[in-house]
Amino acid sequence: MADSADSSVRVAVPVPLYRLFDYLPQPGHPPPAAGARVLVPFGGRELVGVVIGPSRASGLDPARLKPIQKVLDPQLLDAELLSLMRWATRYYAAPPGELIGHALPAVLRRNRDMPAPRIHWIRLTERGRGADLVRAPRQQEIAGLLKDGPRARDELTAAGARADALRRMLETGLLASCGPPATTPAPGPQLNADQRRALASILRTRHRFGTLLLAGVTGSGKTEVYLQAARHLLRRGRQILVLVPEIGLTPQFVRRLEARLGQRACVYHSGLGERERLETWQAAGSGEAGLVIGTRSAVFLPLARPGLLIVDEEHDASFKQFDAMRYNARDVAVMRASRLEIPVVLGSATPSLESLHNADRGRYGLLVLPERAGSAGQPHWRIDDPRGQRIEDGLTEGLVERMRATLAGGEQVLVYRNRRGYAPVLICNECGWQADCDHCSAHLTWHRAQNRLNCHHCGRSRAVPARCPDCRAPQLVAVGAGTERIEAALQERFPDVPVLRADRDAVRGREDFEKLLREAGKGHPCILVGTQMLAKGHHLPGIGLAVMLDTDQLLFSADFRAPERLAQSIVQVAGRAGREKPGKFILQSRYPEHPLIQTLADGDYLRAARLLLEERREAELPPWTHLAMVRAEAQQSSAAVEFLGAVAANVDTRAVRAAGPLAAILQRRAGYWRYQLWLMAESRAALGAETARLPAFIEGMREARTVRWHIDVDPMEV
Repeated sequence: MADSADSSVRVAVPVPLYRLFDYLPQPGHPPPAAGARVLVPFGGRELVGVVIGPSRASGLDPARLKPIQKVLDPQLLDAELLSLMRWATRYYAAPPGELIGHALPAVLRRNRDMPAPRIHWIRLTERGRGADLVRAPRQQEIAGLLKDGPRARDELTAAGARADALRRMLETGLLASCGPPATTPAPGPQLNADQRRALASILRTRHRFGTLLLAGVTGSGKTEVYLQAARHLLRRGRQILVLVPEIGLTPQFVRRLEARLGQRACVYHSGLGERERLETWQAAGSGEAGLVIGTRSAVFLPLARPGLLIVDEEHDASFKQFDAMRYNARDVAVMRASRLEIPVVLGSATPSLESLHNADRGRYGLLVLPERAGSAGQPHWRIDDPRGQRIEDGLTEGLVERMRATLAGGEQVLVYRNRRGYAPVLICNECGWQADCDHCSAHLTWHRAQNRLNCHHCGRSRAVPARCPDCRAPQLVAVGAGTERIEAALQERFPDVPVLRADRDAVRGREDFEKLLREAGKGHPCILVGTQMLAKGHHLPGIGLAVMLDTDQLLFSADFRAPERLAQSIVQVAGRAGREKPGKFILQSRYPEHPLIQTLADGDYLRAARLLLEERREAELPPWTHLAMVRAEAQQSSAAVEFLGAVAANVDTRAVRAAGPLAAILQRRAGYWRYQLWLMAESRAALGAETARLPAFIEGMREARTVRWHIDVDPMEV
């Protein structure tokens, strides 16, 4: 066939450019289908891209088009997944090649053929059961090993099965790969009336799309509702995809679901090796995996027989990707479920204001679990006002005494402080010098164990000066308390009690965190000190007292989402206490009469969230309006301001309001000055039209050459 522009295809190439690229088919070959993985020449390099579809009239001279070099996979992405990715590219105003590159396992982003799926479990097919294998004794022996059911390949090899015989039987269809056999599910508790109603609502939507917000107080048994819904659909041959907010939550969650559902889960997150991620990708796409659990990028896994999507802790900000492809996996999951015509359950003890707003307006169904499951009630609240009290290392004496009483009673204590390091600020009392980062608008944090001053924004580190660099005074003072300082103070006060610290300095990976959870799970008296990784839904039944230190700054932050995050953190930390027997929660605050704190102390998160929603409505902020930001960074602040000013001058203000340029809360990071232009609209369609139009315009701007810029739709930070 003759090559021409009429047979050209449009390819998403993994580069940070906001467009697709046209290529001719390989000489002598028909155009590859949409979803094919191809190797293409690009600017002197060879890159792996994905065919999106036939080219529209591009006006390019056919002689300028280059041919595809190789078709690596004729149909890597099916129509549903490709359509979802195209929607996400438009909605999030993202470079299409970066999105598709992000969605694929790293192995598939290289010039390599698709590796054959590893076969871990093997079953005898009907053809194999009826085959006459008298003349093939090795194959007959293998058939005998499998006559009672599937077995692991390693187990067959250990029993004497030859690899060449296994391969021949797989090639001829006498054997087939399969998932591990189901085991007897572990028994679970009886559902209470609220849980039964929630389960019934989920199952009523099992044959159609519906978004259900499962809002249950901590310990109310949301996971039990997930489990029973998943079991129902797994029995009917459907796949379940569960999204969890971060790696630290995955192992504990996986074990519980596997035990209760009686089958192995395939997991997918950034902590796995490349081959492991590919195996899950293949198992989900083939349908071999019935239960898939993963972090945000798992929302783009292929699914052969989808039945239910679950987003656990749907409020968690880590579902939002903050670099490169800036998407929110929760919202992509809702869109994907609508396209698959299956239900999606969003679960949280502290629903996001966006999800609650959608439920209040009838877009989502609202399922409420108002009480803890079992006999344990909500923890008893106490507000510790440090004004007028002596504070040492961030702790008042009254607080220490309540910890002492809890430990004496054989229970555990959790202390939450969302700041790493020993002290957030190092100062000179003589002249007022402060240890600031030379590259960021931020203080350096003193890490005493390293005796280093570290910037938590750009990663730079320097030695602690022996004297004040300005006035040469001999003594510097550590102000404030991070987790390292609190850990040291508690070790001094409670020398006979283990103090376990959970933050990014002390916990370097999954193994470290698993070890910490196992130690705490023994139930012996101990103190856990940590950042938000301790407040993420872990089941720690031994905790009798949870303490939250020094979070008042979020009440008055310039970030309009800060009060919501504070409310969620308070409820999540309080929920760690008293999971199986009465517990206590102490909130340290200098503003005990603040309406948000008082409402939360009454145990009514949904009421507190609706108060915050009303404040957002009055301020015309999301979710009452739709928001996108054009962000710019430059080594000269004037360059970023001029760039955003030029963008603002070209915004279509008939349907979209522009505000800015505005300085980011952290105005300078890693040597770059940071500014943003807010784009707001009452209509989602109007905002989407503007964010879709802007990239092509910006790429042609002279001012864009001196800045780093991107568009952030539905931003989570300012």
